[in-house]
This record gives sequence, structure tokens and C-alpha cells, in this order.
Amino acid sequence: MDSQYEGTAHASPPQSSPSQATLRVNGKPHTLTVDHRRVLLDLLREDLGLAGAKKGCDHGQCGACTVLVDGRRVNSCLLLAVTLEGCEITTVEGLAGDGEELHPVQRAFLERDAFQCGYCTPGQICSAVGVLAEAAAGHPSHVTDPRAPSGEPVPLDRDEIRERLSGNLCRCGAYPRIADAVEDVIP
Repeated sequence: MDSQYEGTAHASPPQSSPSQATLRVNGKPHTLTVDHRRVLLDLLREDLGLAGAKKGCDHGQCGACTVLVDGRRVNSCLLLAVTLEGCEITTVEGLAGDGEELHPVQRAFLERDAFQCGYCTPGQICSAVGVLAEAAAGHPSHVTDPRAPSGEPVPLDRDEIRERLSGNLCRCGAYPRIADAVEDVIP
């Protein structure tokens, strides 16, 4: 065996030292000791007991882990928790605010029966809340008419909704009812 490769098969991986981080989750600050390699999804589920966001693919492809960071939807399985110091993180558990009344999107999902097994539902709901905010802020999508005035609210028709939610997969195929629920809450 070549001497440059000797001993590398059993070498220990480099160690990461944890850091103190204060994350604001659902309106409350949480100061935690966080390993630099720990993703937000695992921190939410394992350290804070917020099990709404689900681990689906663990590669940012299915959307089951979608939460809002500073109002923008993100795949929490891809974000390192230590990078979110000072950000406002909102999970499906935090959408209802005081917990007494459901968020309009949550209520619409219930009224439209926009779920079957429910595994993807928290990510779908958080993504829908993000979609509504993005469209209201004038962020175009792939299907937005290129002649639409820049920076003005984008009208959400069925094609816009489907395009914007395309990063959230539903293995049960509840897409028509999910789109119906989103249409119900368009201002």
C-alpha cells in the first residue's frame, strides 16, 4: 500500500465545536448549544419538540420540511441552524399565533379537506403562506406574464398557485384540493 494512504481508512472525521445560538422560533427566543453541522429541521424536531415539519427526502426536494424564515419559505433540512441567529422562524405550529384561532390557510386546508395522509400538510401550509406573501410583494414565478408590471402584486390564478407550490410534493395526490384551499384565502 502506498504510504500516503496508510492509516486514512480509520481516520476520525474532523470535529465541530458547538456554538451558543439564540433562535427566535414562533415568536419566542430559544438559546441553545448547537453543533455547526446541525440542520434547522433536526433542531426544531429534536430539541424544541416541534414535530410539524417532517423529514421527507432530507435533500430539499419534497418540501415536507418547509418552514418560514423571516417570512420566506425555506427547506429546513438544508439550512444550518447556526446561520439563523437573529432570524424569525415560523413553523406550522406558530402560524395560529396565540393558538386560539387557526391561520386562514390552516382553516382553508381543513374546510377543503386538502390532505389525505397529512404527512406533507405542514410543509404545504407553510409554503402556501409563503406563496401568498411572495405574490403580494410582486415576486414573479416561472408562469407570471412577463408583461406584468414589475414589483406589483402578482395575481394568483390556478397556474400561478400550482407553479409556486410545485416544490411541495404530496404522495397522496391532494393537489386539486390544496390549490382550492389556497384560492380560498387569496385576498
